[in-house]
Amino acid sequence: MENTGMIGVDLGKRSFQLRGVREDGTDIFRKKVSRERFLAEVSGRGPCIVAMEACGSAHHWGRELRSMGFEVRPVPPIYVKPFVKRHKNDAADAEAVCEAAARPGMRFVAVKSAEQQGEAMLFRTRDLPVRQRTRTADALRGHLAEHGVVAPQGIANIARLAAAIDDPETRLPETVRDLDCELLEQTGILDAKIGKLDAEVRKRAKESDEAKRLTAIPGIGPVCAMAIQAFAPPMEGFRRGRDFSAWLGLVPRQCSTGGKPKLGRISKMGQRDLRRLLIAGAIAVIRWAFRRGTDDPWLAALLTRKPPMLVAAALANKMARMVRAVATTKECCRAPASA
Repeated sequence: MENTGMIGVDLGKRSFQLRGVREDGTDIFRKKVSRERFLAEVSGRGPCIVAMEACGSAHHWGRELRSMGFEVRPVPPIYVKPFVKRHKNDAADAEAVCEAAARPGMRFVAVKSAEQQGEAMLFRTRDLPVRQRTRTADALRGHLAEHGVVAPQGIANIARLAAAIDDPETRLPETVRDLDCELLEQTGILDAKIGKLDAEVRKRAKESDEAKRLTAIPGIGPVCAMAIQAFAPPMEGFRRGRDFSAWLGLVPRQCSTGGKPKLGRISKMGQRDLRRLLIAGAIAVIRWAFRRGTDDPWLAALLTRKPPMLVAAALANKMARMVRAVATTKECCRAPASA
């Protein structure tokens, strides 16, 4: 059998499209195989590069292929799309994967271990009831607003709505009162689930040395630290801290031409869960600075000149750089020098 330079794979649920090319890019074979026959078909092609889109199940197949001696290159789907010629089909997708993976400056996704995916599942499992609780609370607040009962936003203000439902002077219809009690009960059930998952996150954060170092950074708690471990690639792959913050989408979007730099809002590219958690942590630090003050001269000076949300994005960018520094040096975060 002829040696293969690269195999492009278009992953699917039940069938995979394969395209084998030589080192010069010429075709060797194009084949459609079933899910059960995929590893057996690739194993007979000898050690080579296997490229695929970084989509669902890509990390599983990447681990399987690496154990067989193959070099795996998962390509982000956004970088594969420009190489699709004319009509989109499985064969064209496999060809585009080969073309993208062969580019010298292409960026690839790091294959996650099973433990990393387990930590990511813990975060996703916790995130689901959190979103459900928010929707339930919003529904409860909206229903009561139709009857003149208003409370500020936030889960902490659900107690006000519960007191209004129990108050006989509110004069709510019996149907509304019963349905709102069911929504309150559902919120309590979700609170218990979230509390249980939070305890599991805190337990794992205490057992991890890296998570302990990350939680020493102001604005980063156990949830954010475990999410960084689950979703972030190895920090050694970033040359500097700004590269990691750019990967998170916390740097300004550029629209520069003719040598004139034009910077806009943050790009919001990359891993949105980590970006959301870092910005939420930055907002918590800013709120604490408004109430109790701050020892960080950089943050204090920025708050006097810029709006709070803009400062939150800048602080999240700084936190991302600190995360990269802590992860690469294996040292704890040091307090900022006073002015």
